Amino acid sequence: MPFHLHFGESDLLRCRFAVSPLWETQEAVRTLDRPERHGYHLPWLRRIRDAADGIDLRPLWLLMPQNGHNPDFLCPPPLGPIASFEEEIAGVRATPLETAREDMALALADRPGGLDSAAGRAMLGDPARAVRELAGLLEQAWRALIEPEWPRLRALLEADVAYHSRRLAEAGFERLVGELSPQLGWQDSTLTIVGTNGDHVRVLGGQGLVLMPSVFSWPHVVSGFEPPWQPAVIYPARGIGGLWTEAADRTPDALARLLGRVRADVLCALDEPAGTTALAHVLGLAPSSVSAHLSVLRGAGLLTSRRYGHQVLYERTPLGIALASQPEAE
Repeated sequence: MPFHLHFGESDLLRCRFAVSPLWETQEAVRTLDRPERHGYHLPWLRRIRDAADGIDLRPLWLLMPQNGHNPDFLCPPPLGPIASFEEEIAGVRATPLETAREDMALALADRPGGLDSAAGRAMLGDPARAVRELAGLLEQAWRALIEPEWPRLRALLEADVAYHSRRLAEAGFERLVGELSPQLGWQDSTLTIVGTNGDHVRVLGGQGLVLMPSVFSWPHVVSGFEPPWQPAVIYPARGIGGLWTEAADRTPDALARLLGRVRADVLCALDEPAGTTALAHVLGLAPSSVSAHLSVLRGAGLLTSRRYGHQVLYERTPLGIALASQPEAE
């Protein structure tokens, strides 16, 4: 059944993009419990297997029914474009207890046996303790599962936002919607999301909409967020196919001979715009070394750069794309 989000005159002016480390954390937790998602993230799953085994994620999984409501308070839409995990988890811990209890009750009602389970009764009987423990589990999951990979994930998500922000300026909201996902449609000032659970209608009423790319939700669109939270649409991020691929695995030998192996790896790692820190993490190099190679590549006309927030993003020029895309000689 579809979701319908009705826009007023001012809502399009209040649409914004955001990146959320808390969202990726809770979706990573959900992914561990959803075998159908594993094929997209096998290298990551192999790396975090031992760390994941050391965290009891069952209380979070209990509130993540396959079909139905998931608590909004565990991952409210971020207030800014690039919130830190610490800022977001502080918001979770500050959730009013009655709001948290109602949110958990809705999720437990959609989980077979959830309301009657000992864990479910304990959550509803002591929501203050439940909020503390759930926030603590999310923080453990962030530290063990996502934080070590965050430079790589953040680079891809911010590159997606940069790309779609340009598309919004070039083509307008209606065209953008169709490019974000085939699950999204736009007609008569209404954003429709198909393939979701339930039939939901919400009038935005001047709040606008938060658009968030996600790696771990891929390839699905997620929406919801009841008042008091701003409505949000989480859509599949671009470039996930190369997310877990190491740069050296995609660098042609001929290009390495021309530019040098490390410099060629830097060029080939820029499938999407990225900053120095993210590239250094992906390549396993010192940021100072990556910065020097980026400067040389930009000076040679293979890269261009632009500022996004507090960092500089680099991306290939047409010449750089042509060089990085050359097939291996037979």
